[in-house]
Amino acid sequence: MDVAGEYTFDGPQDIVWEALRDPDVLGTILPGGEGIDEIGENEYEGKLKIKVGPVQGKFKGNIKLENINAPNSYDITVNGKGAPGFVKGSGTLELSTAGENKTHMVYSGTAQVGGRIASVGQRLLDASSKSIIRQSLDALNAYVVAKISADSGDEETAEEAEESPTETVAAAVVEKVQESVEKVTTSQPSSQTSSQPKPKPKVTIPNYTPPTQTELAMNVAKDVLDDFVPERWQPVAVAAITSFLTTLFLNLLKRN
Repeated sequence: MDVAGEYTFDGPQDIVWEALRDPDVLGTILPGGEGIDEIGENEYEGKLKIKVGPVQGKFKGNIKLENINAPNSYDITVNGKGAPGFVKGSGTLELSTAGENKTHMVYSGTAQVGGRIASVGQRLLDASSKSIIRQSLDALNAYVVAKISADSGDEETAEEAEESPTETVAAAVVEKVQESVEKVTTSQPSSQTSSQPKPKPKVTIPNYTPPTQTELAMNVAKDVLDDFVPERWQPVAVAAITSFLTTLFLNLLKRN
């Protein structure tokens, strides 16, 4: 299975690079992620719980970074296994500056799958993989936007975050950050004179809450529908699926 794509982050390259190397960040933004631990130099171990259609269960995998060229690129090797099967893959990730405070990512790689995962079907597996990667990158972008807002304390940056494609996550994070800044600022002693520089308050970035397994499955289903069915036929497909599920549900009630 080939994996390739690109993404543009709403932040400078150094912050994106830092986030991509932080196991605490990556372990939080991955849908179904249950943490990533550093076990050696540029080597990590992670756990992932997936429940998308027939692919359900936990994965435990080893992640290794090589040929690191900070802050531009690195090669990645993944070796994971669990109840649904196994995944072995390798790829390359490259970053470049794309205008003011924008970072462009290009990634590519190949993966070998086995076990129950392999029985899903190539096209469905490709669509599901793309959906999970997109959701992960959207979450990472939300983290980047929130971190910039917290570091600068800039209201204008916060407003831009609310208007970004990740507005649901970013807006909530920015709001919490602003509340933290106000609390720290108002708690400073009144005896402090205006001539003395005020220390910049240290703000902790609130953790990003990844989607639930149900939300993840629904997002994957939507992306798969977009990939399989032309846009003009999607309302018909949705209506047909809804009608089928309703009929099935009513039949089950009658039997009971």
